[in-house]
Amino acid sequence: MSISEDFDLENYDYELDPARIASWPTPDRSESRLLMLDRQGGELQEDRFENIDQHLEPGSLLVVNNSKVLPARLMGHKESSGSVEFLLLTPLPLISPAMENREKKARVECLVRASRRPRPGDWVYFAENVRFRLVQDLDQGRAKGDLFWTGDLGDFFVRYGHVPLPPYIKRQDEPQDVNRYQTVYAHPDKQGSVAAPTAGMHFTPKLCHRLEDLGCMWAEVCLYVGYGTFSPVKSADIRQHVMHPEYIEVGSQAAESIRAARAQGRKVVAVGTTTVRTLESVCRMKGRVEPFTGWSDLYIYPGFKFEAVDQLITNFHLPKSSLLIMVSAFAGRRKILHSYQYAREKGFRFFSYGDAMFIK
Repeated sequence: MSISEDFDLENYDYELDPARIASWPTPDRSESRLLMLDRQGGELQEDRFENIDQHLEPGSLLVVNNSKVLPARLMGHKESSGSVEFLLLTPLPLISPAMENREKKARVECLVRASRRPRPGDWVYFAENVRFRLVQDLDQGRAKGDLFWTGDLGDFFVRYGHVPLPPYIKRQDEPQDVNRYQTVYAHPDKQGSVAAPTAGMHFTPKLCHRLEDLGCMWAEVCLYVGYGTFSPVKSADIRQHVMHPEYIEVGSQAAESIRAARAQGRKVVAVGTTTVRTLESVCRMKGRVEPFTGWSDLYIYPGFKFEAVDQLITNFHLPKSSLLIMVSAFAGRRKILHSYQYAREKGFRFFSYGDAMFIK
């Protein structure tokens, strides 16, 4: 039995010259290029991101994800002295430790990589007597285990952790990544994402203020971006893919602002696919955008009915990824693939540190 074109994974593939993958940020955030797509007629237009104010309708409500990237990658060693790379996946604000022998202890989820992978019961040791005992192996390199520490865990990761750059950036993290692989509006108390909500990285404080002066408004939600954002879709029929759950938060003020914008006919502009997933998840669960805190495994693919978002600011996404499938659901697969072909021919930069799209 054949699969419909929109549900066939092979129809979300494209070839990309590795030189088009942005390994470094632009000197200034808003210097990125901007490709605009009219999702009704399919017309394309080029500009610079710093001019996005000229393309937003007056009164637009921009909804951003204020989660902050934690330098969540640690280097440790086993009792045998073999090195271990550890990536904390549990969002920091969701870790609730118990006390055990004057130490804090919490069950966490992580990625563990080593030449010889630790087995359940094995220990991994880090600086300052922080240690981890593996309890259970999961799929895709993930594991669950108990983390033991004293003092402030967030401070420990800031001192010793590395920025978890995406696997397609083939270099080690550097000091500039601490600030640049982050949005300017990320909240310190929302630290816990292992990947940045990259569409928001194009905004500068100056551009944000200019948008406010032009009558645009802001609302903030939170989705702690998990490692699943890099997990490729492997099912030939994309409908069979299962999303990793991610933790989302929508406060009462944001919910009220979004409902008011929709009631008044103002555009709700999602900054990033994580914002789309957050708002549409709440709509699915609550019937409209309401305050909510909890987990979402919403998977958006063609045929999905969008109820909260009118326009989308996003980056260019990996082939065969759930994010490419999501934007295809929003604008149409053929239009998205055509715009990606155009972007490749015109030399746009792709992925996390790359250029932006505005889908109207």
